[in-house]
Amino acid sequence: MNLIVSPVGPDADLRGALEDLKLGRYAATHDLLVRTGENWSLRARRAQQLVADARDRSVIKMWRDEEPNSRHAVALWARALTEAALELHRGGGNANTVGRAMAMAYQEWKRAESLWPKSPEPWTGRLQLAQLVPDPRSVDPYWNRRIQPWERLDDPVMHLAGPWPLLHEINWRDPGSREGHHRMREYFLHRHGPAVALQYVHWLVAGRVVNPELLMLPLYALVDVYRQRHGQGQGGALGFFQTDQVRHFAVQAHEQWLVRVPDTEHAWLSPWDLNYLAHALVSCGETRRAAQVFQAMGPYAVPQPWQDINASLGRSKDWTLEFLRIRSSAQRSSGPR
Repeated sequence: MNLIVSPVGPDADLRGALEDLKLGRYAATHDLLVRTGENWSLRARRAQQLVADARDRSVIKMWRDEEPNSRHAVALWARALTEAALELHRGGGNANTVGRAMAMAYQEWKRAESLWPKSPEPWTGRLQLAQLVPDPRSVDPYWNRRIQPWERLDDPVMHLAGPWPLLHEINWRDPGSREGHHRMREYFLHRHGPAVALQYVHWLVAGRVVNPELLMLPLYALVDVYRQRHGQGQGGALGFFQTDQVRHFAVQAHEQWLVRVPDTEHAWLSPWDLNYLAHALVSCGETRRAAQVFQAMGPYAVPQPWQDINASLGRSKDWTLEFLRIRSSAQRSSGPR
């Protein structure tokens, strides 16, 4: 089976929209978002890819300027501005420049909320912007009206301080929001480090999980912990994923999420999720389950987590060679006995 390195995966509709943007047009992108509608999880995955390439953002800005009352164009442009602000911040950009970029994104999310009040997107955008400010209340337009405690959750098990009202707004519009909880994990990761982010997702999946997609978040958090501990080739890396903890979360995500998704919907799943799940299952010895994930992925793969882990172990510089070896081995092992 050939290998296609693509963060889009087999979502043909999304690929068409991306090609349209590369040609300086946005008709296919508009049609895609209209058809995606209020499937918020799918919409988030597609929108993230639409704004991922900085070269395509100028086309989104043209669309927003031509149709200032289009809720799809405004939300997409707000995402693009948010991504730009985060990229500047993580690249060590000047604080004033980052602040201006954040302010532009914040204003655009206010516009998006006015056009589509029941959309969770403006709140996920604000939750991302909360990474950039000393006091997250500054990105909550209603912070002084809140009844619930702003920084701490009213839960005796969860003691982490964070922008919980922003997450509440997201979940009120999209219960069990995959993107909302993923952004909250990122908030804890960038503000407090991988261990705190892992603590958050442990708490999340220990309760009643409304959305089975959330069962994937511990695998992302574990890879972040791995990068911190072993990313530069520090000792003990080989045994990190061969633990009962990794196996528990990987099997749980496979059994309670992936196997319950109809085959006809595999084309819409996140290639990142499928790659992280396949890696975890292979690493903890669940090769038959991993083979099912590779089957769902088809010929598509993304660099992470394979690339960083491959490099930390000092293996081939080309992560695709290791990926192909692992995939082939898993598929052989899962054959008829």
